[in-house]
Amino acid sequence: MNFSTSELTEQVQQTAREFARQYIKPHVMDWDETQEFPVEVFREMGKLGLMGVLVPEEYGGAGLGYVEYKTVIEEIAKVCGSVGLSVAAHNSLCTGHILAFGNEEQKKKYLPKLATAEWIGAWGLTEANTGSDAGNMKCTAVKDGDSWVINGTKNWITHGKSGELAVVICRTGEPRTKDNSTAFVVEKGTPGFGAGKKENKLGMRASETAEMIFDNCRIPDANRLGEVGEGFKQAMKVLDGGRISIASLSLGIAKGAYEAALQYSKERHQFDQPISNFQGISFKLADMATEIMAADLLTLRACDLKNRKQPMTKEAAMAKYYASEVAVKVANDAVQVFGGYGYTKDFPVEKFYRDAKLCTIGEGTSEIQKLVISREVLKS
Repeated sequence: MNFSTSELTEQVQQTAREFARQYIKPHVMDWDETQEFPVEVFREMGKLGLMGVLVPEEYGGAGLGYVEYKTVIEEIAKVCGSVGLSVAAHNSLCTGHILAFGNEEQKKKYLPKLATAEWIGAWGLTEANTGSDAGNMKCTAVKDGDSWVINGTKNWITHGKSGELAVVICRTGEPRTKDNSTAFVVEKGTPGFGAGKKENKLGMRASETAEMIFDNCRIPDANRLGEVGEGFKQAMKVLDGGRISIASLSLGIAKGAYEAALQYSKERHQFDQPISNFQGISFKLADMATEIMAADLLTLRACDLKNRKQPMTKEAAMAKYYASEVAVKVANDAVQVFGGYGYTKDFPVEKFYRDAKLCTIGEGTSEIQKLVISREVLKS
């Protein structure tokens, strides 16, 4: 594996970094306070290719790889975890699912609008009582002639209210049976498809999280992604890439918190010297830097395997698990370095602290990642 950064990756990094500083940073706390989902900012990112990073150019995307994708998410999340989360969910879940499992007609119809952020995408797997227990979903799709009728609710869906398009995994067989779910594309405005409660969250507040409600929602069979019964298998493959997304998001939050703490430790004086001179602070910074580097390398390993189309379930789970836990720890230590100021909204670390926790929960909890990792290592 080559650890040197390519010129292309550096260009992508610079583009994402400049955009984040110019168009996101000035509004971060306002969006956080009001829970505003800044749709127009995502449209602008779409013009730069940041909303279709992995989509081939023939479908209107940037046609880049996972290292560049990781870099985009990191740079955005270093400024705002909420926007980073939404960029990740749009790219890897909704868009990624159609890219991986859609037929040519579906790709040509949906990917150009998603890659440019003309349409914002949502992805629905989770339900109120079936987070990790996806085999027991209550949201069903029943075949009726050349159509499917969907009934049920999906919860904790990023862009569940504002998304113009959703990929939804529905149960099409009996509960807890093999191959009992199927994926469908549902467009906003389809009769019977609507949004429910928008969640009032601890962190990631500018990334919209809402219910999606289906009440006799009828869609054509042409909206089915892949074969009947393949939904769960497809979702698990999509989540392998999604774990790279959350690892990258975690890295961005961790790096943002670390850089803020590092800078503050040099500027803040106590006993006539910068607090970075004290071992209690300098050792914290050393731990933070080391753990971030380790998480970064784990994530790059998963990206490399994904780019080469090699099995990477274990590596993606390791990256997601470790990076998300590191984000929480680093954000916590950053608040400690800032002391009382770190507990106020005048400095960025309190938001990093609130945003980081979601990384250990979303797209599979840390406990689920351990389950995935243990199963993979026990195969050998």
